[in-house]
Amino acid sequence: MSETPHPDIPPAAPHAADRHDVLRVLGARVNNLRNVNVDLPKRRLTVFTGVSGSGKSSLVFGTIAAESQRLINETYSAFVQGFMPSLARPDVDVLDGLTTAIIVDQERMGANPRSTVGTATDANALLRILFSRLGVPHIGPPNAFSFNVPSVSGAGSVTVERGEGRAQAKQVTYTRLGGMCPRCEGLGSVTAFDLGALYDESKSLSGGALSVPGYSMDGWYGRIFRGSGFFDPDKPLRDYTEQERHDLLYREPTKIKVDGINVTYEGLIPKLQKSMLAKDVEAMQPHVRAFVERAVTFTTCPDCEGTRLTPEARSSRIGGVSIADACRMEITDLAGWVGTLDEPGVAPLLANLRRTLDSFVEIGLGYLSLERPTGTLSGGESQRTKMIRHLGSALTDVTYVFDEPSIGLHPHDIGQMNGLLRRLRDKGNTVLVVEHKPEMIAIADHVVDLGPRAGSEGGEIVYQGSLEGLRASGTLTGRHLDDRASLKPRVRAARGALEVRGARTNNLKNVDVDIPLGVLVVVTGVAGSGKSSLIHGSVSGRDGVVTIDQGALRGSRRSNPATTTGLLDHVRKAFAKANGVKPALFSANSEGACPTCNGAGVVVTDLGMLAGVSAPCEDCDGKGFQPEVLAYRLGGRDISEVMGMSVAQAREFFAGGEARTPAAVTILGRLMDVGLGYLRLGQPLTTLSGGERQRLKLAAHLGEKGGIYVLDEPTTGLHLADVGQLLGLLDLLVDAGKSVIVIEHHQAVMAHADWIIDLGPGAGRGGGQVVFQGPPADLVRTRATLTGEHLAAYVGG
Repeated sequence: MSETPHPDIPPAAPHAADRHDVLRVLGARVNNLRNVNVDLPKRRLTVFTGVSGSGKSSLVFGTIAAESQRLINETYSAFVQGFMPSLARPDVDVLDGLTTAIIVDQERMGANPRSTVGTATDANALLRILFSRLGVPHIGPPNAFSFNVPSVSGAGSVTVERGEGRAQAKQVTYTRLGGMCPRCEGLGSVTAFDLGALYDESKSLSGGALSVPGYSMDGWYGRIFRGSGFFDPDKPLRDYTEQERHDLLYREPTKIKVDGINVTYEGLIPKLQKSMLAKDVEAMQPHVRAFVERAVTFTTCPDCEGTRLTPEARSSRIGGVSIADACRMEITDLAGWVGTLDEPGVAPLLANLRRTLDSFVEIGLGYLSLERPTGTLSGGESQRTKMIRHLGSALTDVTYVFDEPSIGLHPHDIGQMNGLLRRLRDKGNTVLVVEHKPEMIAIADHVVDLGPRAGSEGGEIVYQGSLEGLRASGTLTGRHLDDRASLKPRVRAARGALEVRGARTNNLKNVDVDIPLGVLVVVTGVAGSGKSSLIHGSVSGRDGVVTIDQGALRGSRRSNPATTTGLLDHVRKAFAKANGVKPALFSANSEGACPTCNGAGVVVTDLGMLAGVSAPCEDCDGKGFQPEVLAYRLGGRDISEVMGMSVAQAREFFAGGEARTPAAVTILGRLMDVGLGYLRLGQPLTTLSGGERQRLKLAAHLGEKGGIYVLDEPTTGLHLADVGQLLGLLDLLVDAGKSVIVIEHHQAVMAHADWIIDLGPGAGRGGGQVVFQGPPADLVRTRATLTGEHLAAYVGG
């Protein structure tokens, strides 16, 4: 029996003595939530379950965490709030018993090239203090070991008190010693530009010589170039004098006046270094990234050898180890080295550093190094790295919110993650976890199951209570909680092989492997064993390979499933043909957009120093289109009504009659295949869960031409009941003649494979080898690897 009271009856108000023990939500209506009421026990571990899109994230992140963050922001002055993001109050009647919420989500960490695993945690700060105290020779304070702090020398005056109210100014010289390598400015690499990729020297600036994205002569940059007076904008670049070429490319910042406005002119190359190259390449827009990859060469800085540090910082050592050496070690080895240090004068510091490094190892990230750029971490690695900052925190009675912390974890590592979540709870914190993996649901003190389905068919609490009660509840989660896949009785025969020879990306140890074609291949191994290095380093990028990785879906508030999949192009053309007008009218990003809200459907009001407020646009009633556009019909519906349809409704709509559009039906069918039939065509990407975004990306790639599909953890965000549908989709691809390679930890996917390639035996330097390749049945029978042991236990072998 379910332990949930009738949904129409709010839970009884807690006694005054109980208010400190309950986090209460009444009338939550964020996204698809249907007036949800729930009491959550404080200082306990609560797991939220339910199919992707059922409302878990809307309740946990969009309601509880969002309101906690908004209330904290309101404690700052109006001046400070003016620099903070605007947060609207969630659509909820009552939130009682809130504490400070710390969100540990799947978002990748900042891709700033100066951010590393060490700087993003306390590890680098602790190391800098350690070397400033124990390093020989002694070179100065902790900042002398920081690659983000430059050395600065200068002169100035200080006021010296002479007593009896007398003071005297005294001239002094000063030096602030930082650890930043002056040549690469702490980046570890230097850049060289291919000038031929920056401009066409046969043309003039006015004639379009520059080929740098965003540097059009019709814009502001063009006005500055034309008005600088340093060169003739109408003369071909090949005719420039040496001075003119220098001014165009390398001139230092110079104050000039253009059209009566004071501006700063700067040469093209330093300008690009400060604008484009200050960001991580992976975080750039695709067209900008393509330009940078074509025009810029990154090489290791010859002065600091990639360490980012000054010679002085590298010269100071502890037992022969410099701070650069320490940051290059795998964290497992670094923890071992720190453990050998015995210095009573810094004993508390060493204990704190050991705890931090040991947490990395416990959480399955011992294979990383502190110098690893945060922009190169996967979503799962980013989430676990964020955890490190909180494990040693002195804060208690905090609400920690986790979004599927099992992402990227091998079954062997999930036990360690469970232990860390329990530690946070046992310190007196409330831990809220959105999760699908049975192994992580099993540690819950309290379970809240949302459903019964997704989208408009979800948004209700269908069960709350104990784990055993969930099993007996009859909900979709309860029915599938103990599901176990079985090995296939027969596996497919390969039709050739894709050869990989001498793979040495990251930790791979000269790997040779033949990847079977025409079958379902699953690549497994503990986190950091080399799975992604093997596939993305040696398979992705080859002709005929379609790669669907964990990269985020990017877009504005007007991006939605229709724009992401290319469906909107066919919808616009169908409307245009039926009405004899231009397709651009039927895009909220183009001519048909409501001018008041620019097609967003909402108007954000800036209240200056106070938080902004968003509200449905009154002119278009939240539809995003001009009234004239809504007068045009297709099959009796206007464009806003079509964009409001679910995928399933739209497929039926475009399948016949006046609206018949076969190309649209094909794309909608792919969305149905990945289990997104409930999404609205115009639903903003910002409202989608992690699992929905992953499957939307998969659907968008299914139509691409290519014989080999590479999928990186496609079960991310999938409910237990949906994994079978994913396996069916993979089978359809293989049966259609495709080769499918899946990087995956989920045992149900491993069991369904025709061929398994297992990497290991450990992570980092302890991995990088193929420890098994063959049919799943052989791996289960031999139990030769960690994966084999867990898969055998899963299938009951």
